[in-house]
Formats: sequence, C-alpha cells, structure tokens
Amino acid sequence: MKANKNYPWIVVGLLWVVALLNYMDRQMLSTMQGAIKADIVELNKAEVFGALMAVFMWVYGCFSPFAGVIADKLSRKWLVVGSLFVWSAVTLSMGFATNFETLYVLRALMGVSEALYIPSALALITDWHSGKSRSLAIGVHMTGLYVGQGLGGFGANLAHYFSWHYTFFALGLIGVVYSFVLMFLLYENPECSVKSRNTVAPGQKSESIWRGLGVVLGNWAFWIILFYFAVPSLPGWATKNWLPTLFSENLSLDMTAAGPMSTITISVSSFIGVICGGILSDRWAQRNVRGRIYTSAIGLSLTIPALLLLGFGHSVVGVVGAGLLFGVGFGIFDANNMPILCQFVSARYRATAYGIMNMTGVFAGAAVTQVLGSWTDGGNLGLGFALLGGIVALALIMQLAFLRPQTDNVP
Repeated sequence: MKANKNYPWIVVGLLWVVALLNYMDRQMLSTMQGAIKADIVELNKAEVFGALMAVFMWVYGCFSPFAGVIADKLSRKWLVVGSLFVWSAVTLSMGFATNFETLYVLRALMGVSEALYIPSALALITDWHSGKSRSLAIGVHMTGLYVGQGLGGFGANLAHYFSWHYTFFALGLIGVVYSFVLMFLLYENPECSVKSRNTVAPGQKSESIWRGLGVVLGNWAFWIILFYFAVPSLPGWATKNWLPTLFSENLSLDMTAAGPMSTITISVSSFIGVICGGILSDRWAQRNVRGRIYTSAIGLSLTIPALLLLGFGHSVVGVVGAGLLFGVGFGIFDANNMPILCQFVSARYRATAYGIMNMTGVFAGAAVTQVLGSWTDGGNLGLGFALLGGIVALALIMQLAFLRPQTDNVP
C-alpha cells in the first residue's frame, strides 16, 4: 500500500475515522448529561459537571508535551493505534460506571490516552503531505473531528432510546475493533521513519529525548504561535462543552433538540471552513509565504462577531447564524495551525511543538470550562461567550504583526 501514489490520502482517510471517534467519545458526555444526572445526583450542579468535563482537559493538557516528545522519538503509527485502543477501552468501561468517582477517574484516564493522538496523527500527515497539499490534508482530517462532534450531539437521543451505559459501551467497542484494523493498514513515511528522524552523524552524540523541548522553546516565533493558538482555544472549547447548554437556555429548547442543533451547526460549518481554508491556504502559500498566516487571520476575524451574537442572541436565526459563522471561521483557523507551525519548526520537532501547543490550548479550555460552569449557575453563560470575542481580537493582532515566515517548510 505504501507504494500506491494515493497512499498519503489513504492515511488521511484512515486517521479521519480515528478523529471522528476521538471527538464523538469525548462529546457524548456533554450531550448525555441529562440522562447521566438522573442516575448520578452529584452531577446536577453545573459546577460539578463542569469539573467532570475539565478533569479530562487538565490531564490531557499536562500529558500533551510528553506525548509530543514521544511522537518525535517513537513510531507515530503505533502511538496512534495504542492511543485509540486505550481511550476506546476507557469509553467502553464508562458504560459500567455507577457513580461520580468512577466517571471522574475514567475521564482522567481518557485524557492521558487521547493526548497521544493529535501530535502523532498531525505529524504523520505532514510527513506524507508536502506544502502543496498540507493544509488541505490537515483540514480533511479535522473534518473527522467535526463530524464526531456533530454525531456526539445525538447523545441525548441515544441515551433516551437505549441508555447512556449502552451508548458508551457500544462506542468503545467500535474503537477497540478499529484499532486492530489500523495495525494492518497504517504505515509511516519511510523518509520520516523513527530511524531517519533519530539518525546521528558519525562522531556525534545521540540527542537527549528532551532536546526537542529546548529547541522549540528557544524559537521566539513559536511563542507567538503558542499565544495565537491558545487564545482561540478558549471559545473553541467553550463551544464544545457549553454550546448545547447555551442553545437550550437562549432558545428555550430541551437538550434533546439543543444538543443536535448546536453540535451539527458547528460541525457542518467547521467542515466547510477547514476545506475552504485548506484549499485557499495551499494556493496562497504558493504565491506568498505569508499566505497561511493571512488565511488563518481571515478565519479568526469571523469568530469575533460570531461570539458576540452567540452571547446576546435569542432568536433561532441569530443564534444558529452565529454558530455557522463561528464554525466557518474556526475551521479556517484550525486547518492552518500545523501548516503554520511547519513554517517555523523543523520536521524533527513538530510533534513536540504541537504537544506544547495542545497543552496550552487545553489548559485554556479547562479554565474556561470551569469558569463558564460557575457563570451558568449565575445565569451569565451568554455574557461569557460574548467576552471571549474581545480576547480573540488580541490574538489576531499579534498574529498579523509578528508572524513573518521565511519558508513554507523548515526541513
């Protein structure tokens, strides 16, 4: 299969399914909260439920830098396969949970296993795709995340017709089976294999496993990328964890309607955004080395008015329209993070760099998830969404002012 000229896109297709399962497994908890609260009374307080959602992100964030370092030193294929197997086994186990403590521990374990996936998968995709198709390939992969998020919106419906226990069990089983499929179909690019990444010239000492962290953190441009990645993560995670609740409150809808409406709105529009953003970025970067920066900036600029409308809108047209605008903008932004990183960081250290970015973004998301939980209890969830728009504007200004790449791909 590796000799097939279309295998780079086969890799994207194989990982697309993993991305779908990744977000569907984590999103289900948010939309099935009504059914779970009926069985686990501690979760009836929004702040406690927010803590359950946040523990995943705190653990995921803490482990992400190590996941990136590991992905630069070990086989990216086996890290993807192992990550999928473990988090799917955890999802399956959640189907047997009967109390808050068990769910809390399993949610934390899911954070560890899922942290290994994104740095490994995105680095694997960039290993197979050159600059001419890099943003589009990343964007197509990201659509798997959005489809998974959208399908996760039906959690309340599945819990109603079956049970939340059975839903977790079934999803976990599907992931475990697919991990065995990947064992036989997924390969690394021989030119970017573990051996080639860690080859040492005669007379030189082998690199420390932590050298990548020093190289990445010593790159001043990386700190700008880190900031502009982390800030949009605030509304990004807010929409994943609290948008169903916002739709329910602002539009006076039951969660069985608000869950699918909110997640499908974001996932469909983000799907459009990453495809359009990927195509535009790949073409623009061939003519202007800052093309990816400008494309990403267009995406961020669309999210600012969208967040204001989400926060203060109370009509179906206004709120759904704002969700669509946010999804398109965030999708354009999402498709270009790793390609922009490739303009400043060597292929040897990209997974490490993305692991640090993932940690920062998730920590920001964990913080905003808990804060919005408290604001929800106080009836101010909409105001919280609106305020995030101003923070994103600051990231947009810094991105345009300071990111000036010299090449589209640092070897």
